[in-house]
Amino acid sequence: MGGDHAPEAIVQGVMQVHSELGKDSRMVLFGDREKTLAIIEQAGFDAAKVDIVHTTQVIEMGDHPAKAFQQKPNSSITVGFHALAKKEIDGFASAGSTGAMLVGAMHTVKPVEGVMRPCIPTFIPQTNGKLALLVDAGLNADCKPEMLYQFGLLGSIYAKSVLGMENPRVALLSNGEESEKGNMLTLAAHALMKGTHGFNFVGNIEGNKIYFGTIADVVVCDGFVGNIVLKQAEAMYQLAHEKGVKNDFFDRFNYEIYGGTPVIGVNSTVVIGHGHSSERAVKSMILQTENLIKAQLATKIKTALNNTANNV
Repeated sequence: MGGDHAPEAIVQGVMQVHSELGKDSRMVLFGDREKTLAIIEQAGFDAAKVDIVHTTQVIEMGDHPAKAFQQKPNSSITVGFHALAKKEIDGFASAGSTGAMLVGAMHTVKPVEGVMRPCIPTFIPQTNGKLALLVDAGLNADCKPEMLYQFGLLGSIYAKSVLGMENPRVALLSNGEESEKGNMLTLAAHALMKGTHGFNFVGNIEGNKIYFGTIADVVVCDGFVGNIVLKQAEAMYQLAHEKGVKNDFFDRFNYEIYGGTPVIGVNSTVVIGHGHSSERAVKSMILQTENLIKAQLATKIKTALNNTANNV
């Protein structure tokens, strides 16, 4: 029931993606059963192909996330997270309130032991046709050096497990490639990352190099800087679209292709979709959720943290 175009876009996306999911995957919809069935029946889709858990409340975008999560126990987000915590489902995705999704991730499935702060990555299209990751893309505006180090580790695990990279290059976003460039945070983080055995650290990267794929596969920064980079990239796509520019590279900045962003560092699969999600974006969000579940990202993060506990 979350998102500007819910429930229509959500249910339409579900029906479209059904044939593309693995035979061992099954979708569970949390929301108003009557409204959901009406959309399904109008489309001629077989309602028996999905499960529907009826909920009666909706966390609105204007609600206080933490209060709403507690005060609306029968909302689709709250009920969905409790099902995830009880392992009744393997992954949970929503285009609803980002704040409520983060509250649910932190307080129901909880961070993996040893993770200082979960983070959210975003994809960075590369001119060589590949993808890089930016971590953190907005969850942690204020960071300590140890957190940036761990973002590098989490991003590296994600790149290996989900993107299939054998030895992803991890770089620290700064105002110069030299190790002595940066503010107090990046200078301290660089000192921690240099020489680490936890991941393949390649040094600093400047903002004008992140789209070329020549230096890094994972770009690390605090969530304040990361969200600015993300919003600038979204504007780049919007401007190209408005100016009538037809270009394969710029088209890859369209969020609908990726569908959402996972919360990495928590004990299960949680994917947060864009509030404006269309049916195409919902379809992408579901496929990404299935992919993350099968990659067993949380389990691999636990193993990596145990192996690198003494690196920081």
